[in-house]
Amino acid sequence: MKVVYPHMGHMWICVKAMLEYLDVEVVVPPPSSKKTLLLGVKHAPEFACMPLKLNLGNFMEAAEMGADTIVMAGGCGPCRFGYYAHVEHAILRDLGYRYQLVVLEPPQKHIGELLGKIKHITGHQSWRRVINGIRFGYHKAEAVDQLEKMSHYCRPRETRAGATDRALQSALREIIAVDRPEKLPAALNNAMGMMNAVSLDKQRPVLRIGLVGEIYTLLEPFSNLDIERKLGGMGVEVDRSIYLSEWINEHLFMGLKKNKGGSKLAKQKAIKYLGHSVGGHGLETVGSTVLYAERGYDGVIQLLPFTCMPEIVAQSILPRVSTELGIPVMTLIVDEQSGEAGLVTRLEAFVDLLARRKQTGKVLA
Repeated sequence: MKVVYPHMGHMWICVKAMLEYLDVEVVVPPPSSKKTLLLGVKHAPEFACMPLKLNLGNFMEAAEMGADTIVMAGGCGPCRFGYYAHVEHAILRDLGYRYQLVVLEPPQKHIGELLGKIKHITGHQSWRRVINGIRFGYHKAEAVDQLEKMSHYCRPRETRAGATDRALQSALREIIAVDRPEKLPAALNNAMGMMNAVSLDKQRPVLRIGLVGEIYTLLEPFSNLDIERKLGGMGVEVDRSIYLSEWINEHLFMGLKKNKGGSKLAKQKAIKYLGHSVGGHGLETVGSTVLYAERGYDGVIQLLPFTCMPEIVAQSILPRVSTELGIPVMTLIVDEQSGEAGLVTRLEAFVDLLARRKQTGKVLA
């Protein structure tokens, strides 16, 4: 069995660690690229959103590297993502690919449902080793999230352009190289040392922007045209409403780890504007925008793939949140037609507006 799973930011680091710890052979597809997207666009339904097209491209590229089994998360509720694993599998089968498919659905009642499916992949491994493997992958996700948050702080304050990106890549290599759980704390300590070594101007005034929206578009830099790095270069410290380890704890571990954050508070904050789930992360998008306003952020950017229904609902509500709480909100919709120049122009205009608003202390129309 040679397992592949789609790219979504740095998720591959923690999934690879978990599976290889359990002696499962892993095929990591090349990072998502124009070629990946073109493969997906050619064979996916036109109305499907960008994540499905990139997933499809990932699997086609991985097949050329020998992958024969897809491991994919499932889902429930109004978001179409819950069908994606089976739709992608059917498309690949029609194209002549012979993949096995394993769908990891979020457990409905007990984490044992998830453990059972992972044990199916690993075959002969003991329950104790399966649990240790899951824990190892999860701790890697936490480490990666911690380094990403440090990069969000450093990037707009760095004194040498590009120093944060170089440090982050070196720090991530430290985490990737760890093959045993007991080695991870020391590696994380080294990685954080690399990030702390970035020369900063801590007195430099920066803007703070919260990024909200659909999880794949938030986490995958190819799909959002590397928005975190672009904003950092414009002097903006960003924060995301979703981090991978928090999502894993909430949706796959059913909140087993306490005090880990998650979407509970955001959902409470959203009630005034949206009283029920609309699928995906639409509810969290509304609530997180409220939270960013309460925490004094300068603005919010909503990210979503074209035709994403939950985020379209949230988009229709955000103008009211923006008006009532006095926080500027911009929505960016991405698909295969999105261009980098257009995105940069919109980001520059939004950042200029926020900077002027902050300097004058006035609300700009």
